[in-house]
Amino acid sequence: MAKKQPWWPKDLTMPLVWSLLLHGGIVAVLALGMIISPNPIKPIEVQLSGLEPTTDDLEETEEIVEAVAVDQSQVTQQVEAIRERERQQRVAEENRIKELERRAAEAERRREQEQQRQRELAQQQERERQKLAEERRKAEAEKDRIERERKEAEAAAQAAAERRKREEQAAKEAEERRKREEAERQKREQEAREKAERERQLQERLAREAQERRTARQQQMQSEIQRYTGLITQTIQRNWIVDESMRGKNCELTIRLASSGFVISVDTGSGDARVCQSARNAVLKAGTLPVSQDPEVFKEMSTIRLTVAPSL
Repeated sequence: MAKKQPWWPKDLTMPLVWSLLLHGGIVAVLALGMIISPNPIKPIEVQLSGLEPTTDDLEETEEIVEAVAVDQSQVTQQVEAIRERERQQRVAEENRIKELERRAAEAERRREQEQQRQRELAQQQERERQKLAEERRKAEAEKDRIERERKEAEAAAQAAAERRKREEQAAKEAEERRKREEAERQKREQEAREKAERERQLQERLAREAQERRTARQQQMQSEIQRYTGLITQTIQRNWIVDESMRGKNCELTIRLASSGFVISVDTGSGDARVCQSARNAVLKAGTLPVSQDPEVFKEMSTIRLTVAPSL
């Protein structure tokens, strides 16, 4: 597709664009000058009309570009003049504002000085008032202190007299109570000594009786143990098969018995091996040995150790 060509001559494209941009800038500057300047400058108007430029239009465009080039210096001068006036106005306004600020600062400084003076005066007056009030307060306090000390001294004297009276009464009562307590203590101690003596004598008597009972019981048990030991030995002898080779020999046996007398186990200790074996066989042959029905006696004989020798 062929690229569309512009309707104006190609060699006028850039001059025309620059002309339009320049005129637009001038119009903007002049409009700004009219807003801020008391004597606004009438802007130069540039009109572009028609959609299809003719040869006359192109000639007119060339004349406008030339006019713009001629008037550019005048526009620049006017812009500089406007800027100068604006600068002078800004400087004047800044100076005026600085003067106003200086005056305001001076007025503020004087106001603060006056306020400070008033504050210091008020503070001085307040200090004097407080000083007078403090002096009056101290005077009243001193008066009150003297009166209070007088009353306290009177109250202390009265309290001391009453306390002394109470102490004397308390001392008297304490002495009487001490005497009663001492008498009661001595009585209790005497009763305790007598009771302790009676208790000691009773315990001694009970201990003697208990010892006598234990001794009697031990003797009874020992007699019973000896009796049943003899019976067990006799039973073993009755069931023991012996011969002349065993004469003068013996064996130690450890026998465990049930409460019925049943032989639970037989262990041999030191002694002749042949004698020990035959003695063990005699115990096992018997099967049941005589035992006491007394639990305490049986407890002592539940495991019995005997040294047996054949009767030859």
